[in-house]
Amino acid sequence: MTAVQFRNTDVRLSAALAATAAAVRGQVVTLRELLGYVGEQGLLVFCAILAMPFLIPVSLPFMSTALGLPMLLIGVAIILGRVPWLPARLIDHELPVETVQRVLGQAQRTAERFEHLVKPRLLALTGSAAVNSLHGVTLVVVVLLLMAPLPFVPLANTLPGIAIILLCLGIAERDGLLLLVGYGVAAISTAYIGTLLWFVVEAGQNPQSAMAFFTSFFARYFGG
Repeated sequence: MTAVQFRNTDVRLSAALAATAAAVRGQVVTLRELLGYVGEQGLLVFCAILAMPFLIPVSLPFMSTALGLPMLLIGVAIILGRVPWLPARLIDHELPVETVQRVLGQAQRTAERFEHLVKPRLLALTGSAAVNSLHGVTLVVVVLLLMAPLPFVPLANTLPGIAIILLCLGIAERDGLLLLVGYGVAAISTAYIGTLLWFVVEAGQNPQSAMAFFTSFFARYFGG
């Protein structure tokens, strides 16, 4: 297993990504080597990138499962403080260095554009293994919410996607304020998706009651 560490708060994320791109040499690089270069912050940035397609109001079926599984793995890595066991075929898979450097360069430019809004603060919220494990548990829960079978339902993927991005960037940049906002969005996501799942279960057991609730809810909040 590969240990992962929180980055030095004196080093900006864009600088860390640039250093990773500079460290990658040769024609190919394995995933094992890349994980060693990027560390925990790289995994978190990758997780945030995976969540970005869910910012559209309605997501397509199966996308949440396909992208959710890698995000679950990253959440488990945060809980354990190290990357979980991966099959040798996957961890030693070779990637073209040119492609890796291009992706890192794009991520670096994106970080440079937005990192002035994110900065290390409220460091106690990322200052111990226990609290970081709690962030990992929260991340796993939100990813599971995102993977709930609710295709074409407005905001069912968007709210968890926003929470995932905020949590990942908050941990990566040790920004406690961003983390708190992420927890707020995660709470809203839990309430919203929990209500939707209750409606789905209720519709299967008592269709007339569920339809009455559904009609009343939308008449109250969207009926004008």
